[in-house]
Amino acid sequence: MSPDLSAPNVSRGKLRLVGLLALIVAAAIVVSGLVTRANGHARLRQWTDEQAVPTVAVVAPGTQGEGATLDLPGRLEAYARAPLYARISGYLKSWKADIGTPVKAGQLLAEIETPDLDQQLAQARADLANAKANADLAVTTARRWQSMVATGAVSKQAADEKSADAEAKLALVKSAQANVDRMITMKGFARIVAPFDGIVTARQTDVGALINAGASGAGQELFVVSDTKKLRVYVSVPQTYVPSIPPGTKATITVPERPGAKYEATVEASSQAVNVASGSTLMQLAVDNASGELLPGGFANVSLDLPHNAALNVPSSALIFDKSGLRVATVGADGKVVLKQVTIARDLGKVVELGSGLAPGDRVIESPPDGIADGDVVRVAEKDAAKAPPAAAKKG
Repeated sequence: MSPDLSAPNVSRGKLRLVGLLALIVAAAIVVSGLVTRANGHARLRQWTDEQAVPTVAVVAPGTQGEGATLDLPGRLEAYARAPLYARISGYLKSWKADIGTPVKAGQLLAEIETPDLDQQLAQARADLANAKANADLAVTTARRWQSMVATGAVSKQAADEKSADAEAKLALVKSAQANVDRMITMKGFARIVAPFDGIVTARQTDVGALINAGASGAGQELFVVSDTKKLRVYVSVPQTYVPSIPPGTKATITVPERPGAKYEATVEASSQAVNVASGSTLMQLAVDNASGELLPGGFANVSLDLPHNAALNVPSSALIFDKSGLRVATVGADGKVVLKQVTIARDLGKVVELGSGLAPGDRVIESPPDGIADGDVVRVAEKDAAKAPPAAAKKG
């Protein structure tokens, strides 16, 4: 049997085919790696370009919540308060009501012993008796002289002089009577009485104390009677808010000694003037205190109701302070930044009320990045998910 001379050629052909296939596979792997790497770099470049555009969170200006009320410190005062002073001098004989005692109008609070006034009253009564006696004699004399004029025993001039003297003596009687009445009236002031229904909120005297007359100088305050069934609340309102708080505006009162308790009050009057030192207007509110829980003279927090559209508020972090002044960054419909000049009406801490510069429909950047400028392109952050950077292709 002769040998097959074509076998080596077949083997070499197979080897060439296998090598060619291996070369093709290797080339495909290399090309695939290069394409994958190029795509990864392209995606990374795209993501990097996207990250160059700032992502910002936006909020709409608020018009309610904290902007609907105005919280200010206030001062409680009795609706009627009467410091009582002595109208006459003497010594305190007794007192009938101590602090915290409810009293009625006309109720006796204290009595003053007045030895000096008693002597003056006795003298005035004696002077009145003397004046009456002199007047009676003068009137009798004048009548007699008038009767003698017809007989010619006395002249008409002399009779007229006696009549004038009688009239003068009668005038002295009236003067003496007025002096007695004055002394009696002064003696009535020895009784210190309550001017109206209320509570004794102060007693500054005691039995045996020397009492000096008058509300000034040496005079001293003996008692204070206050009507606490209704209280006045005084609060200084910034000038900006005065037009928004007319009489009749409702308010809520809270006091530190009764946490959680709230009391309704109503604006009654305004001073109609601005205090030069504070730039505020004093307003008076009335609050019912029939329960006696509120204490006159105490501090109160006053929360005044304002119209819901009184002012727009934004987060404090949205404000930009630079050489151009106070501004807020907003996002326009085209995704570009628009910086708006604003003014602050009231700082509430985390929230700031603006007096001007914004519209209710503006989209305000909550925390604008440093160096933000008009016309910058920004992307509004998605609330549901944050984008993550794609993974770069591994090197082969």
